[in-house]
Amino acid sequence: MGQRAEFRTAERYRPRTRTGSTVLSIFPTDLGWFGLLGRGESVLRLCFGHVGPAEVRQALAGCVDAAGASECDWTPDLRRRLEGYAAGEIDSFRDVRVAMEGRTQFQKTVIGALRSVGYGETVSYRELAELAGSPRSARAVGRVMAANRVPIIVACHRVLASGGGLGGFSAPQGTAMKRRLLQMEGAEAIR
Repeated sequence: MGQRAEFRTAERYRPRTRTGSTVLSIFPTDLGWFGLLGRGESVLRLCFGHVGPAEVRQALAGCVDAAGASECDWTPDLRRRLEGYAAGEIDSFRDVRVAMEGRTQFQKTVIGALRSVGYGETVSYRELAELAGSPRSARAVGRVMAANRVPIIVACHRVLASGGGLGGFSAPQGTAMKRRLLQMEGAEAIR
């Protein structure tokens, strides 16, 4: 694992919705346009790296969670933190509640283990499998990362292939975006 960086502690975000309504916040950052989909106090999905708001809406169009979502500035504190992260500010996002409905216990465990990997640190799929208590499950960990609904908050870009190779990344711009995030965080041993 790479160096552990100090990160700022932010106040817990305060979403602006009633428990049952789903909302979508769309906003520009230095990493492209973000789409933040939430309900109650939980983030359902996050997409980023898009060239405009229309692309964000299209990226979320097939998502059952997005059906009927209203658009607003759902959680201004979290939006500001994501904007700051995109501009190079250190943030762990560990306090951000992520919706876990529909996930298996294995997926939840892997996500929890990944959330302990700090800003600027990296792990291999095998190391993450070990952290999750399933040392022989590197490929299954890779599938969990490929299906990550909330990149950056659940920092799948910090998971590398064995030997330090980038592996895959499903955000717009693919591995070029993954490399950009890792370089921004000052991660060691990226190829």
